[in-house]
Amino acid sequence: MIELKTLKEVECLVLGTSILGTGGGGDPKKGLEMLRRVIEAGKTIRIINIEEAPRDALIVVPYFVGSIAPGLKTKKPIKIKDPIKRAFEEMEKFLGKKIGAIVPSELGGENTAVALSIATELELPVINGDLLGRAAPELHQCTVHIFDIPMYPSVIITETGDVVIVKEYADIDDYESIARYISVLSGKFCAVVDTPMSYEQAEKAIVKGTLSLSLKLGEEVLNARSRGEDPIKAVVEVLNGWKIFEGIVEKYEWRDERGFLRGEAIIRGIGKYEGHRVKSWIMNEHIMVWLDDKPLVMPPDLFMLLKDDGEPITNTELREGMKVHAVAAKAPEVWRTAKGLKYFGPRRFGFNYDYIPVEELIKKAGIA
Repeated sequence: MIELKTLKEVECLVLGTSILGTGGGGDPKKGLEMLRRVIEAGKTIRIINIEEAPRDALIVVPYFVGSIAPGLKTKKPIKIKDPIKRAFEEMEKFLGKKIGAIVPSELGGENTAVALSIATELELPVINGDLLGRAAPELHQCTVHIFDIPMYPSVIITETGDVVIVKEYADIDDYESIARYISVLSGKFCAVVDTPMSYEQAEKAIVKGTLSLSLKLGEEVLNARSRGEDPIKAVVEVLNGWKIFEGIVEKYEWRDERGFLRGEAIIRGIGKYEGHRVKSWIMNEHIMVWLDDKPLVMPPDLFMLLKDDGEPITNTELREGMKVHAVAAKAPEVWRTAKGLKYFGPRRFGFNYDYIPVEELIKKAGIA
């Protein structure tokens, strides 16, 4: 078991999950504030390995759905102040059973913190893992689909007063549309608690150890800063990844579209990368990346932009003129399977490419 009791520990965790959020995963400032309140209230965040969970535990997944585009506001008066907590209450009422543990939906500065915060408030343990291994834009990018585990029943709550229970859905396309539309109706986001799993189902679906990995990642970045060492190198080493580019954001255009931040960033290389350009196609997160118009990182592999001090840059904060370091890493192996690529490969996002692992693309490009 991992117990988080100090502000320094939650700062490390939020930093690590924000880096692995690949430009999305929610606002890390909000995530840190959530966990700061938990620690200042004298509570302990308990993270357990799946093997430590009771065999009869009901395990659920809490998260927010919505665009990460800045400036979005709730359109109507707020009627439900804590929609995620209300969603838990409605789920237990619907199932007639108490929830025994929580697993985050993804890694990200806010969405991971949501799970840890509500778990601690309800005195529940959090499983050391998540259902993604990074952040991603759609409900399709969830490991349960690879193992034919349904995400229903689901409870969807908005601050504005919508309380929706999805007993079943026809397919994941419909469920994504339902949740996304409710988030658009609210003007901002909706809170979701779904994917009630047995121990046996969770043991299959969870990408294990990602919370302890995030904690280590944050610790190593902060240690590198304090020692005057290179934090970018620390990120690369912890993730067994590659620094693949360094440059200045030459162009960044985005729009809020149907509940997603969609955009494109172009980075002009500096130093040894001078004369080259990297382009990232964004759907909340960095999804597809090219170097000089040739694929460099394909989904589901990870692409992250960092500042000189290793601080991750979310796509809500990315600006033209920024200096950035680009790091790439492999996706969890479960996403590299044929079924994983169905939900998280290039063709899922409309790109006419067969998936090529990032390590092969980097070797071919000769830039790492």
